[in-house]
Amino acid sequence: MTFANVGTLGVLPGHRDDVVRILTRRSADLADAGCLLYEVGVNDEHADPETVFVAELWTSAEAHAASLDLPSVRAAIAEAAPLLSGQMGGFRFDVVGSPLREE
Repeated sequence: MTFANVGTLGVLPGHRDDVVRILTRRSADLADAGCLLYEVGVNDEHADPETVFVAELWTSAEAHAASLDLPSVRAAIAEAAPLLSGQMGGFRFDVVGSPLREE
C-alpha cells in the first residue's frame, strides 16, 4: 500500500533557501529505495514564511523508514539539522485511492 508523509520544517531565519537546496539535490537513492514522489515547497504567505513543506509518497511505510538509513539521506539530515528551528509538523497516512489512476 502506498504511504504518504507530508510535513513542515521550521527553518532558522535566513536559511529557508539553504534547506530547500539541500532537500532538492538530485538523489537516485530515493527512487531506488521506493520513493515515488518527493516534493519540496515554500509559501511566502504562510504565517511563518521560513517554513519548508515536504510531500512524499513511498511504496510502503517500511520503505520510508528504511530510507532514513541511506548514507545520502543521513548526510542531508546532518547538513540541514543545524538550520532547522525545531518547529515541525505534518501527518502520515496510507493511501487508499486516487481518481487519477486505477487501483
